[in-house]
Amino acid sequence: MTTTAVRRHVTGLQGQLTDQEFGQFRALMYSLAGISLSDAKKQLVAGRLARRLRQLDLDGYGSYLQRVQADAGERQIAVDLLTTNETYFFREPKHFDFLRSHALPELKGQSTVRVWSGACSSGEEPYTIAMVMAEVLGGRPWEIVASDLSTRVLTHAREGRYPMDDAAGIPRPLLAKYCLKGIGSQDGTFMMKPELRGRINFRQINLNAALPDIGQFDVIFLRNVMIYFDLETKRQVIRRILPLLRPGGYFMLSHSENLNGVSDALKTVRPSIYRKPAA
Repeated sequence: MTTTAVRRHVTGLQGQLTDQEFGQFRALMYSLAGISLSDAKKQLVAGRLARRLRQLDLDGYGSYLQRVQADAGERQIAVDLLTTNETYFFREPKHFDFLRSHALPELKGQSTVRVWSGACSSGEEPYTIAMVMAEVLGGRPWEIVASDLSTRVLTHAREGRYPMDDAAGIPRPLLAKYCLKGIGSQDGTFMMKPELRGRINFRQINLNAALPDIGQFDVIFLRNVMIYFDLETKRQVIRRILPLLRPGGYFMLSHSENLNGVSDALKTVRPSIYRKPAA
């Protein structure tokens, strides 16, 4: 099928997503991931699923919905397609400045410093955290758990390979110290060094379900994910996460998020930076 034919096929399928089908996909995403899709997301849902319908040779979104409801593997594929995973290295840099200058120096005497990147997407956030931790803590014991709902982005994150253009946000000394430039067939890319990748445990975790036993953390990043939840889902997510934050530990949201009306268990340190009171 030519590119033009594919585009026409996809466009045709987009027009076939009924309000009822969109409502069913919306209910599915809410039940599986706690994500609230507004009415304005109908065309986004249609567009992201259209190519999958073509791959499966299905005649419409209703047929795909039946497939998703009957097949757990296909449900995960649908979730992967409908979740947004926009990120980049050193995004919202004030958080990493705070990590470098305040949080980590306070923890230098601790046996093992643990950080959780709770919506890690394709890995740029945990690798940024890892570079900062390596600089501040050096050879002291530290580790990162990085999680996401999407298996697709976790595969990318584990590999730790990115287009060279993505390196623009990494300070050049850190780029030289912790990244490898691709050569040959990998020209135009760079990869995080194995010693950095080895410090990160990538796991699929659904924040909208009971959390696995991953221990407690000194710092938790949960940035740019709460914006997709309604108020009650936010409250439930925070209630699940709080026991995993050690007393005195720091909790980071994105600059566009806050805990107003969600939880008063954490104290504001700076905008979008919270701390759990010490026991």
